[in-house]
Amino acid sequence: ISYFRVRVEQEVVSYPGQTVTLRCQFPNPGETRLTQVSWIFEPTDAERTNIAVFHPSFGVIYPPKSPLSGRVSFVTDPPSLENPSIKIREVKMTDEGRYICEYAKYPSGNEQGVTSLVMLAKPKNLATSVTVTTGKTPVIVARCESSNGRPAATISWSTALSGNVTTPIETENPDNTITVQSAYMLVPQPSDNGKDISCMVSHSTMTRPETFPMKLVVEYPPQVKIVGYDNNWYRGRTSAYLTCQADGNPVPTTVTWKTLSGLMPETVQVQENRLVVQKVDDTINTTFICEVRNSLGYGRDQISVFVRGESVCIVFDNRFLTHFHWGECEVATLAVVGKMRPNFRQARGYSLDIRP
Repeated sequence: ISYFRVRVEQEVVSYPGQTVTLRCQFPNPGETRLTQVSWIFEPTDAERTNIAVFHPSFGVIYPPKSPLSGRVSFVTDPPSLENPSIKIREVKMTDEGRYICEYAKYPSGNEQGVTSLVMLAKPKNLATSVTVTTGKTPVIVARCESSNGRPAATISWSTALSGNVTTPIETENPDNTITVQSAYMLVPQPSDNGKDISCMVSHSTMTRPETFPMKLVVEYPPQVKIVGYDNNWYRGRTSAYLTCQADGNPVPTTVTWKTLSGLMPETVQVQENRLVVQKVDDTINTTFICEVRNSLGYGRDQISVFVRGESVCIVFDNRFLTHFHWGECEVATLAVVGKMRPNFRQARGYSLDIRP
């Protein structure tokens, strides 16, 4: 309550649809004669207008062109000059502004008190990720909006990504509410797909911020890698295979194996993303290519296979001569008989496991 002679509440807070009471009193007028009281509405961005008038001799007047016509009335019927408080039913967002309780008095002129009606509106909040394609320039990857609130909401972001937040855009709606929009921008890379990002909306009508967790959706052509070659495909080896690993968004739809020469060896079987060599021979001495496609394009990888020939391990210990095939040389264990130090020779630099 103000401490001027006209007593009013400095601020009243309301939500749309409620009924509010704006109090006004002129206590202890003393020698001052009160002749009339008027309520004047002063919107934030419009001209002031009378909404209710009381004169002891002429009664009550509610101007029909008032924006509050039909919704405003004095609290008491009939009202009194000592307590001409009013109530407003079904308040709207556009009712926000200054309400002036003005007394006409004799002989010293008019005196007034001002109440600010503050309208609050809980916003509707939402956030969405935006499906994007990998590129070299920043694009919007997530949006956050707080609509039809009052006052304006505050939007913030939480993420480990290295993008940037756009400057919030505030739009005042015809009903005096405010819509706030914010976006997160990023130069999208394949590694960003599925990364976490959250939008937080804070507002005076909410006890805690509303959080919207999201995952980024970044689309990109397949990234391809061939694995399985151990650089030891020797002639006669069985069950050698290559695997084509691919990652893409959308999910890759086709996997194609081919060779650089264009001819697939007869000993090769293609099993979707696996290329199985039943038995290694000289025809495998080629470059294998894996090509993977999705709706955005394709990716490929290639690997050149070098077929090693059969090798002979010759071991002398003055007692016997032993022959091993290439692959067996790696795991052969030779018993050394007697005290003589064995001599051995092996092709292509592979070493034997010689154990006593």
